[in-house]
Amino acid sequence: MLKKELSDFIAIVKSLDKRVTTILLAVAVLQTVSWYVTSRRFFRTNFFPSFQSDPNVYLIEYLYWFIGDFVVFFIIPAIIIVYFFKDKLNEYGITFGDYKTGFKLTVLFIVVMVPLIWFASADSSFAATYPHLHSARDSWLIFFIFESGMFIYMFGWEFIWRGFMLFGLEKKFGYYAVLIQMIPFVILHNGKPAPETFAAILGGIALGVLALRTRSVFYCVIVHMSVMFSIDFISTLRYKAGDYGLGINSFINLLKQIF
Repeated sequence: MLKKELSDFIAIVKSLDKRVTTILLAVAVLQTVSWYVTSRRFFRTNFFPSFQSDPNVYLIEYLYWFIGDFVVFFIIPAIIIVYFFKDKLNEYGITFGDYKTGFKLTVLFIVVMVPLIWFASADSSFAATYPHLHSARDSWLIFFIFESGMFIYMFGWEFIWRGFMLFGLEKKFGYYAVLIQMIPFVILHNGKPAPETFAAILGGIALGVLALRTRSVFYCVIVHMSVMFSIDFISTLRYKAGDYGLGINSFINLLKQIF
């Protein structure tokens, strides 16, 4: 009986779609590598003592995470696509695709989100939270280095879900792939404030639809990064100005902090 079960199992494995199986297993392995190897926690445990005398040690910690996850979430999947699947990266969203639609939807999303961020940032506790690297609030140089690292990270983050996983599963599952890639995306928000995690359900679906509609991950990167940059930038200006108002005078006061 054991021999028959094993034979049946091998037959089932051989019948599986190799591309789908590879993508699902790769995502599981790569996310695990990210959690245990390229995380800030790993840096702090293994490398922090070597950098603790450096005044920018926390910036270095974040850059380790950002660059590490870029390698795990973009470089490695890209190698799988090109050298194992023998596909082109533009089939997985590395293209401008329908740039007219992409540009319009991106601008629309940013126009809607920035005012919401402006109102949310009026809460001093919100503004005190961002950027997560608090030293970025005291130096524009550190701020822009941090945000540049965030952009690299965000590119890899969007590619693994809205590129590698979404487009890789689309041929087999069609638009169901949007829901499939949304699930791990939401799970990885667990531990964050509940409203943000619930919002990730809609956000994951919306970004998935945007990627399929435009055939590109670039607009997902721009949208996601624009939100994060706006949160960090406005929070930094409020911190510098000590102004948490919503009126035009507060807006002008914040603009003065740029110069």
